Amino acid sequence: MPEDLPQDRPLDPQILAIIVSRALDEDMGGLPGRDVTTQATIPARTQVTGEIVIREEGVLAGVDAITETLGQVADRLDLPVPRVKLLAADGERLAPMAHVAELSGSGHVVLIAERTMLNVLSRASGTATHTRRWADALAGSGAAVLDTRKTTPGLRELEKYAVRCGGGTNKRMGLYDCAMVKDNHILAAGSVTGAISAIAKRYPDVPIQVEVERESQAREAIDAGCRYLMLDNMSVEAMAGLVGVVRSLEPAHGRIRLEATGGLTLDTARAVAATGVDYMSVGALTHSSPIIDIALDLH
Repeated sequence: MPEDLPQDRPLDPQILAIIVSRALDEDMGGLPGRDVTTQATIPARTQVTGEIVIREEGVLAGVDAITETLGQVADRLDLPVPRVKLLAADGERLAPMAHVAELSGSGHVVLIAERTMLNVLSRASGTATHTRRWADALAGSGAAVLDTRKTTPGLRELEKYAVRCGGGTNKRMGLYDCAMVKDNHILAAGSVTGAISAIAKRYPDVPIQVEVERESQAREAIDAGCRYLMLDNMSVEAMAGLVGVVRSLEPAHGRIRLEATGGLTLDTARAVAATGVDYMSVGALTHSSPIIDIALDLH
């Protein structure tokens, strides 16, 4: 299962390089690009020093974007890469005005790189911070918070990495690594059993998860061999009842993982966890997390 992968794996450097390159193209107008303000008003040999500062409490994520962005800008301008001293690591909870990194070097490189590296840091740290609230709310409950595919196009690797930094767990990365049977698939296949059978036949190496709304669907999915059920948009009472039914079937069928999904909030997190589910999936981790205010202060 994707949920079983190590949750301390690093951000993929190749994907980060692509994200930064595309962001710089947007900002600089392509390759090599230009900054008409900085390059017109500041001499090319100007050197600067400064710090990247987090202006509000938050969980840090995406610090590799600092060196990646500075390196790419320096390469575009054929200038030396500024020196970077990291003062904090991804996953750390930082107080307001904490220093994330110290920078020194070419003013052109630093100022042109500024917005791109801060955009990546701010967005990733916002996702990590939001995720940490969920992880803290579920601490000791036995349930873990999952992300979803509701990510910003092109930023999935970054945002799912940020979820890991915040103490959350990644669900599937895409359509390729896990089969997830929902209502439309069931309708198209004719039944829960039909959908599971078709997937198992064509992709026997892929784990299968099934979204259910009632006990009959859960029983059918389990009888068809599914060992991961998503309990969709249920009240706490209905969910607790279905969890009890499924757990009673485990002596005969083996472990069955249960995930609560749909309409979950921090206010109800502990109550939902108390039903006995293993996971709670929250699309808002990636589609609705506010950014964290992070800035570059030059001396």
